[in-house]
Amino acid sequence: MSSTIRIPDGFVEELKARIRPSDVIGRKVKLKKQGKEWVGLSPFTNEKSPSFYVNDQKRIFKDFSSGIGGDVISFVMETERLSFMEAVEKLAEEAGMQLPKATAQDEAAYDRMQRLRECCEAACTFFEDRLRAAEGSEARTYLEGRGLGAAAWARHRLGYAPDDWRTTIEHLKSRSFGMQEILDAGLAVQKEGGGEPYDRFRGRVIFPITDARGQVIAFGGRGLQPDAKPKYLNSNDTDLFHKGRVLYRYKAAREAFGDTDEGGLIVCEGYMDAIALAEAGFGHAVAPLGTALTEEQLSLLWRAGPEPVLCFDGDAAGLRAAYRSIERALPHLQPGRSLFFCLLSGGMDPDDLIRQSGPEAMRTALEHSLPLVEVLWRRERDAEAIDTPERQAGLETRLMSAAAMIQNGSVRAAYERDLKSRMRDYLWQRRQAKRAASGSGQRGEAAQKGAPQTSTPPMTRGLGLLVRAVESPHLIDIALETLSMATFPDPDVAAIRDVLISLPEADKGVDRGTIRDHLVSRGNTRAADLLETYPEIPEIAPDGPEEREWLIALEQYVAREESGPYGLAGAGDEVTSSPESWRRLHHEVSERKARAARLNEAAEQVDRD
Repeated sequence: MSSTIRIPDGFVEELKARIRPSDVIGRKVKLKKQGKEWVGLSPFTNEKSPSFYVNDQKRIFKDFSSGIGGDVISFVMETERLSFMEAVEKLAEEAGMQLPKATAQDEAAYDRMQRLRECCEAACTFFEDRLRAAEGSEARTYLEGRGLGAAAWARHRLGYAPDDWRTTIEHLKSRSFGMQEILDAGLAVQKEGGGEPYDRFRGRVIFPITDARGQVIAFGGRGLQPDAKPKYLNSNDTDLFHKGRVLYRYKAAREAFGDTDEGGLIVCEGYMDAIALAEAGFGHAVAPLGTALTEEQLSLLWRAGPEPVLCFDGDAAGLRAAYRSIERALPHLQPGRSLFFCLLSGGMDPDDLIRQSGPEAMRTALEHSLPLVEVLWRRERDAEAIDTPERQAGLETRLMSAAAMIQNGSVRAAYERDLKSRMRDYLWQRRQAKRAASGSGQRGEAAQKGAPQTSTPPMTRGLGLLVRAVESPHLIDIALETLSMATFPDPDVAAIRDVLISLPEADKGVDRGTIRDHLVSRGNTRAADLLETYPEIPEIAPDGPEEREWLIALEQYVAREESGPYGLAGAGDEVTSSPESWRRLHHEVSERKARAARLNEAAEQVDRD
């Protein structure tokens, strides 16, 4: 729709008067007449008893299970993830109402855009037909080799552009489109200095690109010959299409996303990845069009869901793409609006992974997606060595410079605290590992004289969180279940946690000295030493932002698993599981509580002894 078209007063009311809400809503919700109203199950929640009502007389709907309500326009906006103007245009077409045109110039511009859309649609149908014709055999073989049969071709409207210079042009001319319209739609190329235009797409598998309403506005083409240059070719920018403002499969993905409980759309790198994900059951997958994500594309993603997952190849190029996305996203982060990253190992992309290991492997990789702050931290941590005070200062400067890009004050402050905490913990762990390595070397010399040897202790991830709870005991009260469920890879850190949660239930005070004495009484001197030597940490105030951040950081240990062959993390890295993984593990609460009770009994026995 032309951006110059203005909806005049009264048009929206006339539109709603012409449309019966139960007709539109009834296409998505099975409604049953009940008195003057229609009743059905909520499309927004998984309820079993109907609490969704539609009133045609009042022209409203109300969903009591979710609290959502409004008119037919707001229903279309909610269920199809459309903007107000997109929903009005869609319903106006259904009602047979022509959108108003303010001036003759506006009307001409609107009609021209409609002709370009019709030209693209005619080309799309032509390409679909050519794929199924004799000349499309090579393209069919390619698609079948990628696991896509005729049903998938139809679902994604895949096609084939004949390997000829003017076949598409001549077909479109036969459908009454002029040469200038074909050029303006991006389907033909005009030679420099004049000469006959020629087809832009030749000898390629065709992927139609649609706008937010699902109308074809451009195409992508994949060359079939090994030496095809370029391998992938997109339409040039036109009045209809700007590659930085569009996402491949966006409308279909928004509709599929409405049927999921995920946090956002999945963003992959190419057409085939998006199609492979959709065919494997991840219908909310989209792809940019050969460029790094733009601010406009991020805005589209956030309109669909608050926490999209960017899925890139886990190679150097994939990391660079992830880092570029961070730079784009940082200024626009808001409370409840961020990004997650799924970086696949082994140079694989989603299509490779699904074909090699199946959809469940892809699901596992997505469940191990990392939050933006974690990828940002790893980027700066690994940028250069941090083995001197000057380089450590450089790390802090880079981290704070990145946080300073965030325009929202509360999110910026939260990032500054989180990144400083990560840096402090990481540097302390490095010092501990260095001391342990030094001690191991001394023990190695002693071993030559017959002294026993012990292995170097592992990195003590999570220790800082527990020390904060020691310094701020109210955290134990509000997070006892989460502490019980948390999994810490270092057994001595886990031992500190075990004593930490047992003391309050035994009516014992919580401080470093008491916990250290319990650990020593059990013979765990290393755990006692870890606790005693950890730097002093300021107390966290109740009900403040630092308390919330501590709870979020602790929850990351609730679903701790070693990353499989498809995750970003390598040996010794920390994996942040998705909210879906956390929810699935909450059934362990009872078992963990029982364990806490047993620890309590053990602590009391130690006191008696």
